[in-house]
Amino acid sequence: MSGHPTRQEDFELYALGVLEGEERAALESHAASCAECTERLGEAQGRIALLALGAPRVDVPAGAKERLLQRVRGEGAAAAAPAVFAPPPRATTWAKEDAPRARAGILGGWWNAVLVPVTLGLLIVCVLLWRQNDIVEKVIDEQRKEVAHLQKQLEYQRRVADVMEGPNVLNVALRPMPGMPKGDATVHYNAGKGKLVYDGWIEPAPSDKSYQLWVVPKDGSPISVGVFNPVTEDRASWIASLPEGVQAKAFAITLEPAGGEDQPTGPQILVGNGS
Repeated sequence: MSGHPTRQEDFELYALGVLEGEERAALESHAASCAECTERLGEAQGRIALLALGAPRVDVPAGAKERLLQRVRGEGAAAAAPAVFAPPPRATTWAKEDAPRARAGILGGWWNAVLVPVTLGLLIVCVLLWRQNDIVEKVIDEQRKEVAHLQKQLEYQRRVADVMEGPNVLNVALRPMPGMPKGDATVHYNAGKGKLVYDGWIEPAPSDKSYQLWVVPKDGSPISVGVFNPVTEDRASWIASLPEGVQAKAFAITLEPAGGEDQPTGPQILVGNGS
């Protein structure tokens, strides 16, 4: 071999380990100083590696290597010869015995030309499918979270509807007292079920204080419904339980020490009459 290699089979033969002698040395010497041929050689070795991973192990017949080299050199010489009439090949014993191998060689070359692009294509498709599957999994996960959130909201609305059922439900608006923190709230109270729904907003309390909601019964002392500490002015909603049958004449929110008190001690912030 001299000059710039132009036969693709030289790279394939080198990758297979069957290129020997001066031809092998010439290719190695040239590839050492030629980036293009170095890249082509690497590609050939990669193709052979892929084929080797997918192909079953087959014992190579004795003398196959020499016959392969003779065939490659003969085909190369035939390709370089001018197109003239040539005598028909003589049927020799070797030709008869190796005809199946020759056909296998031709089919093998065709199969390599098809298999390598297909294998690379499948690898690309696998990577794309993996990425697509990862995206789909993330979307499904977000949808699961959204469904869980909607289910919680639906369950809460069902509980609110249960409180609102009945002929004697009180719906009382709570209004801010003069000079007190701003806010607006409504309570829905079902004495028969001992349930109350709070829905409203109020300015955040100081860090050492808490808001506390009270039911003021027609008879007896105020009953604590719940202690809450809003950190924003966003509207909030929650359900509380009370003793069943308590008849309310008023509802009030007071400002108490952090954590609340057993009885009201602080100023009234929001107040509403129940009857």
